[in-house]
Amino acid sequence: MIDEETRYEAVRSRDARFDGEFFFAVATTGIYCRPSCPAVTPKRQNVRYYTTAAAAQTSGFRACRRCRPDAVPGSADWNVRADVVGRAMRMIGDGVVDREGVPGLAVRLGYSARQVQRQLTAELGAGPVALARAQRAHTARVLLQTTGLPVTEIAFAAGFASVRQFNDTIKAVYALTPTALRAAAPRRGAARATPAAGIPLRLAHRGPYRADAVFDLLAGEAVTGIEEVTGERGTRTYRRTLRLPYGTGIVAVEEAHADGAGSGGALHRGGWLDARLHLTDLRDLTTAVQRLRRLFDLDADPYAVDDRLGADPRLAPLVAARPGLRSPGAADPDEFAVRALVGREGAERLVARHGKVLDAACGRLTHVFPAPAELAAEPGPLGALATALADGSLRLDAGADRDDAEAALRALPGLDARTAAVIRMRALGDPDVALPGAPEPPRDSWRPWRSYALRHLSLASSTSS
Repeated sequence: MIDEETRYEAVRSRDARFDGEFFFAVATTGIYCRPSCPAVTPKRQNVRYYTTAAAAQTSGFRACRRCRPDAVPGSADWNVRADVVGRAMRMIGDGVVDREGVPGLAVRLGYSARQVQRQLTAELGAGPVALARAQRAHTARVLLQTTGLPVTEIAFAAGFASVRQFNDTIKAVYALTPTALRAAAPRRGAARATPAAGIPLRLAHRGPYRADAVFDLLAGEAVTGIEEVTGERGTRTYRRTLRLPYGTGIVAVEEAHADGAGSGGALHRGGWLDARLHLTDLRDLTTAVQRLRRLFDLDADPYAVDDRLGADPRLAPLVAARPGLRSPGAADPDEFAVRALVGREGAERLVARHGKVLDAACGRLTHVFPAPAELAAEPGPLGALATALADGSLRLDAGADRDDAEAALRALPGLDARTAAVIRMRALGDPDVALPGAPEPPRDSWRPWRSYALRHLSLASSTSS
């Protein structure tokens, strides 16, 4: 926990390292901000601190128009924690409350709706409805300010149950009507996107980001038909198809910033990745964004990771050579589990035989990876894994219990401990996985960042060879 003195010092020094880790509100203005907000530092006695933007909103504060606190990276804490609050936050981010309501969230967590409400409110100052509402408001703002879609269409695409609820929320969070919020959009010299052109996004990250290592990994793993990496190293584009709750999508993510910042590609210091999303159903926007954030590990805290691993004599020179190294996750956990089992060539055969063909091919992207139910009839270990994923006896969604999932994986025929650990690290986004049989035994001093230590050691090994 960060004490109040540290929080105020972060606000006073406008320290971006704490963006998303907490929010502060000013009682005299009724506005809440991210710690790095460039506005005049408020007096200490007027500052209130909140763990989430939703808690600040629930307390009656509206978002700062200057620092846009709703656009910060999420707290790395939710990826580390395996308790009910951490799992709930990951599932809310994936849109579970929007699709299934609080009862659906509670069932997935194995608690009653009342217990979930009590635990989230006690720790975060906001319950699941308020947390989902804050997320819907952010989605609506993105659509209002980056697309020319009608306001009514945006309301339902963002997950609101009615236009009235949408209007009331936007006014409460931003102190503007939806039309006024659209008019206040920052101008970057480009016209608003149309559905055909896709939705332009800036996927924020905290601290340094080693983009080259992430794009190298994705290029090496790319499965023909559903993924591709194009361009020269340093200015590459990663593109892939997505299977989403309401439809399908195609995403493109740039290695270098479109405005030229960080154009070397190796180390981003500018705070975001440029992306563009094409969705068949805009209700999938929140889910698609969260899955991209997990794939690119954008909610990590590189300061905490590098500080812990850099204290180890073996890892110190590796950390110094690659600050901000990430441990990528997966855009589709079920898909990654299958790919981990059958390998890249096996995955390409499955795409050719069972993949859903896109209505219109987009370059070399022609298919969406098959759903587990479409692979359940396959013989051997693949059929067993697909059946377990399809019938729910194995869950790899954002809020799955990681220990239960690994135990279920290891109980499947033909799936060894190392493959189960790789799936836990990537599909479940666990930052603290020790791979069986690794050349260098993991150390407890690396916890809770052993997955990042493995990335450093793997890259060092491939470079030396």
